[in-house]
Amino acid sequence: MAVAAAGLGTCTEQAVALKRAATAPTARRGALSVPDSLRYLSAYPPDLLAQVAGLIAGSGLGVHLRRRYPVAHTVRNDRALFQFVTALKNEYLRGAESVDKVLFDSKIQVIRHALGLHTTHARVQGSRLKASREIRIASLFRDAPPEFLRMIAVHELAHLKEREHDKAFYKLCCHMAPDYHQLEFDVRLYLTHLDLTGERLWACDTAQITTE
Repeated sequence: MAVAAAGLGTCTEQAVALKRAATAPTARRGALSVPDSLRYLSAYPPDLLAQVAGLIAGSGLGVHLRRRYPVAHTVRNDRALFQFVTALKNEYLRGAESVDKVLFDSKIQVIRHALGLHTTHARVQGSRLKASREIRIASLFRDAPPEFLRMIAVHELAHLKEREHDKAFYKLCCHMAPDYHQLEFDVRLYLTHLDLTGERLWACDTAQITTE
């Protein structure tokens, strides 16, 4: 978690270890209780959580995140989102299954730890069974930095080739976004900030983009 301004070290290696810990049996982890205010960060090491708690008690997560990610993305509608995701797919996963639909979805419950969804629907077309693939991204991230949108898009695109959240999956995510683990951590910091304050940090930025 490269929050150098707050004295927090790079978390890429910690994040990789986290992914292993997250798949471990409950009995092997969770011995330490995590405050509900840090629920989005519950899998991270206690020393890192302590640093986050210190940041919250100090200048706050919002100040840190705005400093680190000063501008919002300009993807304002589903058509633009489809183009954004398709461009990523064409660059990194040209041979993967096609994506037929991409949209912002207000029904995705971020509180249940879903930032986006990938779905496959089968339908009969003539004498063939055709699969239609969709990617949905929580509407919350319509107002967010481009880095956050890219991280979520990369995650959902990686599922076109790797179904499980395993080593191969995260390797592919890092191929498409070398700072993937850092971005995932910072997204979780943002969700924590929202839990604590309800403040959407980039909402004013995107409102200005819409009116210009």
